[in-house]
Amino acid sequence: MSHEITIIGAGIIGVSIGLELARRGQKVRVLDRKGVAGETSAGNAGAFAFQEVEPLAKPGIMKQAPKWLLDPLGPLSVPPAYAVQIAPWMLRLWRASWRDRYEGSMKAQAELMHVAKAAFERQVAHINREDLIQRKGQMALYEGEKAYRATLPAWDLKKQHGFDAIHLTSPEAIAEYQPGLHPRFTHGAFTPNWFNTVDPKLWTETVAQALRDAGGEIQITSVKNILPTETGVRIDTDDGVIETQKLIIAAGAWSHHLARHLGDKIPLETERGYNTTLPPGAFDLRTHLTFSQHGFVASVINGGVRIGGAVELGGLTLPPNYKRADALLKKAKAFMPGLNTEGGTQWMGYRPSLPDTLPVIGASPKDPRVLYAFGHGHLGLTQSAGTAELVADLALGAEPGLDLAPFAPTRF
Repeated sequence: MSHEITIIGAGIIGVSIGLELARRGQKVRVLDRKGVAGETSAGNAGAFAFQEVEPLAKPGIMKQAPKWLLDPLGPLSVPPAYAVQIAPWMLRLWRASWRDRYEGSMKAQAELMHVAKAAFERQVAHINREDLIQRKGQMALYEGEKAYRATLPAWDLKKQHGFDAIHLTSPEAIAEYQPGLHPRFTHGAFTPNWFNTVDPKLWTETVAQALRDAGGEIQITSVKNILPTETGVRIDTDDGVIETQKLIIAAGAWSHHLARHLGDKIPLETERGYNTTLPPGAFDLRTHLTFSQHGFVASVINGGVRIGGAVELGGLTLPPNYKRADALLKKAKAFMPGLNTEGGTQWMGYRPSLPDTLPVIGASPKDPRVLYAFGHGHLGLTQSAGTAELVADLALGAEPGLDLAPFAPTRF
């Protein structure tokens, strides 16, 4: 049976859900105020990071909180102007970091990642654009044996969940995978089953075009109100009223505002991430690099190098602080001495994050005709195809291939 299904959000999550539903014979419309990849899906690091199952809310994280306010350019910061507003979210983060919830969150994340990886391979095959995927692995880097050994419990947990790594214990071993790094990096862990796209914006546009080719529609408009009715869901937009049988909210960092139209209060916050993209020839980057103690990465984008990451919990309205991008680039130059930092383009994006690091995937408790698919944090691209299959199952009344209780909107 075909349904009229509307999706709010034309980022990678929204267009992936639309494509999956269209493939299953549904009539799909996607709404977005800016269009395809108009926000975070355009400028992220481009990683399909299936091994990244450890939550941000890890034991001991709150001991670092005082430092965040004192170092505005550090790997994880809270601008003083936003500190009071974010306090309730930080309390939830603290509770999520307790050992019982931390291990439960990691287990749920790992299970979702296995679903996501299999779905990703199906999506790549369907779109037939393997040329947009770089299968070059990823290397996490550590300065000194003490820093490296501190990460081993987390690596052991990852291994228990089916994600292993090749451990490197000397600068020489690291150089076999990536030459040209500063010898301060004495240890590393290489994960070969880590993939990147050559360009996250292009990848999202490619998925969106596959959606259109399958009969889906993408409309640029702003949503003003959402109102369940006897026959479906009414959406008030700048272009008039849209009536739909089912609605899926996948609008990233703006999703919780839309959920409030239904009376659902979901504690989503915004991790603002910064990056600088350098042109081709900036550095001979052979694998995705994660500078673990400094909270940023280096990835290959369109033959150039993108230096970005860190976490700034600053909401949607504070002006960007591009000194953070400058600080990351300065560190990258010190860590990759041959890096040419000229000619870069800066960018800032909004990662939609929930305090337990798990996304919301499930029906609104106020109306089962409205489904939520947001809050993926750093992992939206990674989990997009898996989320699409799960949400399509929910929308069509099929049994999802994963226990979705850990991702329920009601868990808060």
